[in-house]
Amino acid sequence: MTVTQDLSFLSLITNASILVQLVMALLLGVSLTSWTYIFSKMFAIKKARGQTEEFERNFWSGGNLVDLYAAATNSRRTGRDTSGALERIFEAGMSEYHKVKTANKAALDAGAMLDGARRAMRASYQREMDLLESHLSFLASVGSVSPYIGLFGTVWGIMNSFRGLANVQQATLAAVAPGIAEALIATAIGLFAAIPAVLAYNRYSHDIDRLAIRFETFIEEFSNILQRQSR
Repeated sequence: MTVTQDLSFLSLITNASILVQLVMALLLGVSLTSWTYIFSKMFAIKKARGQTEEFERNFWSGGNLVDLYAAATNSRRTGRDTSGALERIFEAGMSEYHKVKTANKAALDAGAMLDGARRAMRASYQREMDLLESHLSFLASVGSVSPYIGLFGTVWGIMNSFRGLANVQQATLAAVAPGIAEALIATAIGLFAAIPAVLAYNRYSHDIDRLAIRFETFIEEFSNILQRQSR
């Protein structure tokens, strides 16, 4: 067997100690899970951004708010719910506004109607943000913890390599190199898991913050519209 074959990645992994192999398996599993969340979150944010832009175009095109509300509720009732986060926020505010308005037919309380609609929109906003931010904490944890897990496997592997030198009469680089190389693979796998997770977390956090600003701006603007209509 040649030296190249001895130092191949597959050979180093299979010849590593049980603990180092467990560390590598854990990091590979974490990496696969984080990549699953990375792609699913990428598609979810892209979809949310597209739905938000579409609803904003419809809302500010000068259409009737009642028609927009009817379209949102009808799609939900028919089971073909394609509404986005911003449309659901609008639906929650409009629904509460009509409920309070109906309950105060005798003496319309503009403040009560506006406060009820605003609270409903804020509650819907929190639900949408929780949905968008799901699994981000996992990516943050992977990015911060994975290098240390890999480093633990590396330290353990190097310790075993130097312990093995005690049984060798003449210590050479060839004797210790395979053990150190297999140990360093754990750190490499840890970095492979951490770097994409950190990049994805930072990018998605920025994208979600931008969406949150658009949601909050809409809540304020829609509240002003409802305030003018309730006078």
